Amino acid sequence: MTTLQPSRRPVSWDPAREHRFVTSDGTALHVDVTGPADSAVTLVLVHGWTQDHRTWDQVANRIDGSVRVLRYDLRGHGGSGPAKPGTANIATLADDLAELIEARVPDGPLVLAGHSMGGMTIMAFAERYPELVSDRVAGVAFVATSSGQMDRVTLGLPGIAGNGAVRFERRLGKMLARQRRDALPLSPALVRPGARFLVFGEHPRRSDVTSVAYQLLSAHPASVAGFQEDIGVHDRRTALATLRGVPAVVMVGERDRLCPVAHAEVIAEELPDAEFVRYPGAGHMLPQERAAEVAERLRAVLVAAAR
Repeated sequence: MTTLQPSRRPVSWDPAREHRFVTSDGTALHVDVTGPADSAVTLVLVHGWTQDHRTWDQVANRIDGSVRVLRYDLRGHGGSGPAKPGTANIATLADDLAELIEARVPDGPLVLAGHSMGGMTIMAFAERYPELVSDRVAGVAFVATSSGQMDRVTLGLPGIAGNGAVRFERRLGKMLARQRRDALPLSPALVRPGARFLVFGEHPRRSDVTSVAYQLLSAHPASVAGFQEDIGVHDRRTALATLRGVPAVVMVGERDRLCPVAHAEVIAEELPDAEFVRYPGAGHMLPQERAAEVAERLRAVLVAAAR
């Protein structure tokens, strides 16, 4: 494993200071930072829809301790506050990311890694903050994500079954939008079978499926519904041009039902210098299903970024 050398920047932030960041619209985000403040590069890990920063646990534990790693819960997820009316959209998530970077990582190169909606957030960040990307982003990783056409995804089911799955998903979103609870009153045992089918490939560990279920049940239902609707109209293929020229990797599981291989191929086409990695047998949850391999690819991007 290559150890990244620290930069000459002064220590400007104490990682033990706090785990809370309040955005400009008053939404409190849960933040987790590890590693030295004078790290040569900071790795920012952005999780996906219905999950939280725990998505990255197994990956973060495999990153060199000399690297500063910032994880956080998107608004409406995990330990963060619910999305305020009109803010459950990917553009707002990009604004949150920009504010968080400005406050917590105000200088030095960044490597941004996004899983699922986290990858979409990074695309929106590139679209809305191209100068910040040009100045600061030294590497990027897109993990099981998409640049658009998510409204056409049929969950890997053919014909009538696929169309039925799409209709069911939309009805579920409308039901969640009407929820006034902070969390769904369900047990992980009820959620696990659906999670197992939707987001995992072959032979997942029971502990990983349970973790995904617990994270889903920690998300704010109405917020989740709003983000689901916005994912359907997400279209940021052209924004990827802003990230050309930086070290990049695109990863996808060959059994991903939510963001299938064809979607990853589109991203790779827009980032022709990126490494493109397909994982046979894996589904959507690569940070759990292929944690060691994902961490290995991130370490390679970090080393390239530090140069």
